[in-house]
Amino acid sequence: MFRYFYSLFLIVVSFNGVLGRGNIIISKEALAEQEADRVIRLPGQPPVSFKQYAGYVTVNETHGRALFYWFFEATTTPEKKPLLLWLNGGPGCSSIGYGEAEELGPFLTQKNKPELKFNNFTWNKAANLLFLESPVGVGFSYTNTSTDIKELGDTITAQDSYNFLVNWFRRFPQFKSHNFYISGESYAGHYVPQLAEQIFDNNKKVKKEDHINFKGFMIGNALMDDEKDQKGMIDYAWDHAVISDHLYHSIKRVCNFSLEHPGEDCNDLLGQYFAVYGIIDMYSLYAPKCVKNSSSTRPLPTINGAAPKSFSRIEGWHKRPTGYDPCLSDYTETYMNRQDVQAALHANITKIPYPWTHCSNNISFWSDAPSSMLPTIKKLIDGGLRVWVYSGDTDGRIPVTATRLTLRKFGLNITEDWTPWYTNNKQVGGWTVAYDGLFFVTVRGAGHQVPTFKPKQALQLVRHFLSNKKLPSAPF
Repeated sequence: MFRYFYSLFLIVVSFNGVLGRGNIIISKEALAEQEADRVIRLPGQPPVSFKQYAGYVTVNETHGRALFYWFFEATTTPEKKPLLLWLNGGPGCSSIGYGEAEELGPFLTQKNKPELKFNNFTWNKAANLLFLESPVGVGFSYTNTSTDIKELGDTITAQDSYNFLVNWFRRFPQFKSHNFYISGESYAGHYVPQLAEQIFDNNKKVKKEDHINFKGFMIGNALMDDEKDQKGMIDYAWDHAVISDHLYHSIKRVCNFSLEHPGEDCNDLLGQYFAVYGIIDMYSLYAPKCVKNSSSTRPLPTINGAAPKSFSRIEGWHKRPTGYDPCLSDYTETYMNRQDVQAALHANITKIPYPWTHCSNNISFWSDAPSSMLPTIKKLIDGGLRVWVYSGDTDGRIPVTATRLTLRKFGLNITEDWTPWYTNNKQVGGWTVAYDGLFFVTVRGAGHQVPTFKPKQALQLVRHFLSNKKLPSAPF
């Protein structure tokens, strides 16, 4: 009954021929674009009451660059909920494949089944939820200028993502007044702060109609500082009995991670380090590996120029992440490559000459990647934005050790140190550290993709982030 009256509230024809949502005026052109992007129902989708939209937003008319998005209104009272954008990393990996279909979206793929299942811990219970495949060449996003793929990097990714948001808000003006947040994981430790900086800087000079009501961001198991991330990976592997004493001490002696190119002797040792992660899951130390010959275990080509620099030549650095079911990515790729699924999503309209994959096989060069994101994050903290960092503590890829070393490098004052936080079943969910301007959370027993491994705790985490409330420090 509520949804019926809410729909009447959304669409009210006025005398001048435009449509309104409360005090927000929606032009007939924007409404037509929204309706064209409306996803009625996906093949095998469980019934839901909330609306969803998917399609393309052009970010560069001259080059014909367009980014693919998938948007879900909140499960209840979407007019009152904030808007949250989720980004996965790579660089070159899909937020649709990982974020939506395997982590925090409302529809999850299943083993050997053509049907989707509803995620009881979907993040659109907390916010209106937007997923973006970025940059071009990732997933269904495309460019009509082939040379664009050879010029990708952090800068153009942030610029195109910002242009996407400006144009997306023009298509969905009813969400412009909502508080807007960004979240992501892994290489989104670059993507999210860089996009946040674009919004922060442009908000000071754009016209009122393009101002974004940006409030803050949250990043998880995030690549933030090459030196500390690499040192933390080695320390974590030794401390968790992954590598031998001899290899650990050899790497510590030979490798100087403050250098962009530590040398061939260091590379040889790193090759031995990564060889161990060929037999166990780097992204979740205590989860099983996918043992069949599948895309989940197939390495990607090395991306020259990707951070961290000294690891970018090691094939293992670019392995596809896996989920709690170590073969989950196989099921997602099968589903996303179905023609009926793509038609329902208004995807692949240009007939891209390669299959949809979690991580792009076409991106082999990355033009720019700062060795540290700390100056950018510090600028945004000083600018008054809300900043949370979280870490699943069984991840070997960007381990909690690396994140703690990186946060120490900030030099921020600690206002509340190492406090447990609890779930509603009176269990310790992890630990928190409150810094002056930043909040750090560990998630106990979670791997690289925290919402996959600990979905209940992840939903609790994002709800507290969005409401700017500390996680409960006592059983309840």
